[in-house]
Amino acid sequence: MATFARPENALKRAEELINVGQKQEALETLHSFITSRRYRAWTRTHEKIMFKYVELCVDMRRGRHAKDGLIQYRGICQQVNITSLEEVIKHFMQLATEKAELARSQAQALEEALDVDDLEADKRPEDLMLSYVSGEKGKDRSDRELVTPWFKFLWETYRTVVEILRNNSRLEALYAMTAHRAFQFCKQYKRTTEFRRLCEIIRNHLANLNKYRDQRDRPDLAAPESLQLYLDTRFEQLKVATELELWQEAFRSIEDIHGLMCMVKKTPKASLMVVYYSKLSQIFWMSSNHLYHAYAWLKLFSLQKSFNKNLNQKDLQLIASSVVLAALSVPPYDRSYGASHLELENEKERSGRVANLIAFDVESKPENREMLSRSSLLLDLVSKGVMNCVTQEVKDLYHILEHEFLPLDLALKVQSLLTKISKLGGKLASASSVPEVQLSQYVPSLEKLAALRLLQWVSEVYQTMNIDNLSRIIPFFDFPTVEKISVDAVKNNFLAMKVDYKKGAVFFVNKEREEEAKRLKLQKITEEAEQRRLATEFEQMKNQRILREIEERELEEAHALLQEAEKRSKKKGKKPVLDGEKITRQTLMELALSEQLREKQEMEKKLQKLGKTMDYLERAKREEAAPLIEAAFQQRLAEEEALHGLEQQQEIDVSRQRHTGDLEEKRRLGRMLENKKIFQERVLSHRRAEYDRLREEREERINQIVESRRQERETKRKMIFYLRSEEEKQKKKHQEEEARKLEEMERRKKEEAEKKAKLDEIAEKQRQRERELEEKWRNQVSVRVAPPSAAPAPAPATPSAAPAPSAAPTTGKYVPRFKRMATGESQAAPTPPRPTETDRWSGGDRTAPPPIGGDRWRDERSRPTAAAPKSTTTWQSSRERGPR
Repeated sequence: MATFARPENALKRAEELINVGQKQEALETLHSFITSRRYRAWTRTHEKIMFKYVELCVDMRRGRHAKDGLIQYRGICQQVNITSLEEVIKHFMQLATEKAELARSQAQALEEALDVDDLEADKRPEDLMLSYVSGEKGKDRSDRELVTPWFKFLWETYRTVVEILRNNSRLEALYAMTAHRAFQFCKQYKRTTEFRRLCEIIRNHLANLNKYRDQRDRPDLAAPESLQLYLDTRFEQLKVATELELWQEAFRSIEDIHGLMCMVKKTPKASLMVVYYSKLSQIFWMSSNHLYHAYAWLKLFSLQKSFNKNLNQKDLQLIASSVVLAALSVPPYDRSYGASHLELENEKERSGRVANLIAFDVESKPENREMLSRSSLLLDLVSKGVMNCVTQEVKDLYHILEHEFLPLDLALKVQSLLTKISKLGGKLASASSVPEVQLSQYVPSLEKLAALRLLQWVSEVYQTMNIDNLSRIIPFFDFPTVEKISVDAVKNNFLAMKVDYKKGAVFFVNKEREEEAKRLKLQKITEEAEQRRLATEFEQMKNQRILREIEERELEEAHALLQEAEKRSKKKGKKPVLDGEKITRQTLMELALSEQLREKQEMEKKLQKLGKTMDYLERAKREEAAPLIEAAFQQRLAEEEALHGLEQQQEIDVSRQRHTGDLEEKRRLGRMLENKKIFQERVLSHRRAEYDRLREEREERINQIVESRRQERETKRKMIFYLRSEEEKQKKKHQEEEARKLEEMERRKKEEAEKKAKLDEIAEKQRQRERELEEKWRNQVSVRVAPPSAAPAPAPATPSAAPAPSAAPTTGKYVPRFKRMATGESQAAPTPPRPTETDRWSGGDRTAPPPIGGDRWRDERSRPTAAAPKSTTTWQSSRERGPR
């Protein structure tokens, strides 16, 4: 780490490095100077160094370096000049904002420059290839390359500054300003994730402020200025959250405002409360909590009527109408019916929290908490005079839905009033903090309420109604929607009805519903009583166990103290305390405490006695040493005075001698003054000429290098373009070759398939022909050969030993087989009996007997017999040839 004698040297060194383009080294130099412990005393140069430091951090986008440097600088100027830190932080944020806006404008300019008819004419081949590969549009890519890094750095800047300025009473205004700018950044660029993080950071800062109360320079929330700054920050957070439609974060901001005011036990001004309730009504409407939405509107109406002196009659009428319609939009039944005990407790706790937020009671107590309900809300509307300010249409609608009984004419009257109400609304001219009022948003909820009222009244008049008639008297919805509404009402014990689609009717039940309600109510009361009894017994057992454990622990401690006191008393030779006596816990505690008190008093007496003895001894020692110290001081004073005079005289003599010698040297060197000037001019002129020559050579060399590098870049770019073009050509040629080979392969496969199909067709024809021949021969054999009459089969004929030809006359007359067989047996040698003809599929000899000369029938029978082996061979050969 480089060390500098003065801060100005560090600043000068950094500027020199920046001028030669070494910004990283300049940043490291300034960072080492700021973090060094040698330069902790603030000067004006420190502020200049910080300005230069933050400029380098912004140029190089070094957020961590900037944060580290600002933290160190805060420690330097915290107690000396806190305004300097404020100026540096403002400059830092201004630079980051300018860089982000510049990057955004450059991206827009680049996008406008690319907005031409022929995109390929203005783009390089590299850009076109990148766009095809990445799949990004020009704007997305330019935003990612130019805008996103600077926006990320700007967000990091806001976060760094907020962390540095947190919980500092001297920088509250700057902290609030930074938070507002960060909120506007999130709002302008729709940064919802960063907005949630920023809200959580500010929320943690307030929690730490309340947790660590002994912190130095801690803001005092009781001060009006500090409280106003914190409130303005939270209200700005609430506004931005609603504009970004982050309703959950907006509700948490509402809770932050309420928690902040509960800390200081104060209520904000009426103008802020108007914003508070207007945003709260929007949040509850978006979350479909109509009851809380109506209460928020009622509070807003009360504030406007009490504190807004410029409120005209038209705007007051519009606000009052919104309050009444919001109250009517609340469902007329309680959704807690049938819920478990745990769910009821959770709902009760949640309702209490929301009631505190709506009432804005900074000193809320559970016993004073008001339970929110639709009936109490409608009573408040009448008692607070809201009904006197509404329009006539809203008043008529309220009386029809809440006080009249019109089972069949309700829909017609309500529908006409809702048509008129939906046209009312608009921007309030005399209430700028109130959002735009549109009464048409309540029409769906009012139609649902009208349908519920009509079903309730119809159930009291009719027991059964046709589905078509029911759909006719409820024109707002079709019957499936009415069925959904009625199911929800039945579930919450508002109605008792059944729908029978088979009969096409709706059945209303009253008696069973009442009995079921009574039974469930009694069951619920019994379960709650049992739960309370069990909880009470458990609590009593728990308290008894805790008391027993406390008594045992205290008794053990008392015994330990008493034993320790007895040991000390035995060592001192005293009588033990209550040795052998029976004692209680209270007695033990009293004895132990008295023994400790006695020992403490004895120790104090000993210390007092020892202190007096030390005082007497120290006083006597100082009285004896005082004259000796005075004598030694006087002697030392005389010696030092003599020594000072001697040294002063020696210094005068040496100075005179040195002055005389210097005068002689001046006269001697005065003769060479002219020659010295001539030599100096000659050396300077020579060096100046040499410097000019070297500078010209350097500039020429730099120009040559720049030109050569430019040519190299141009050559390299052309070479890359050529290589890419050649690569594309080779790739295209390779693809064409592959396509040609693939086509050739497909063609060969097709030819082979056709050839194989032809061969299979020929083989199939051959096999068909052979089957026909075999079938023909089999038919001939079955017709010509009669079945044998004798049981033993005759011996078959073999090629080696064929039977002798029959001696029958060859007159052309047909001879039966058994006669031929008998003739052959009489003439041939005796042989073992075997079948005359074997199975033609067994591979045996199928040769028929030789024909008798001149017999026409035998000649015809012998032809297929002789051809059978040949045909079998042909069929086998075709079968073997087929798969090939």
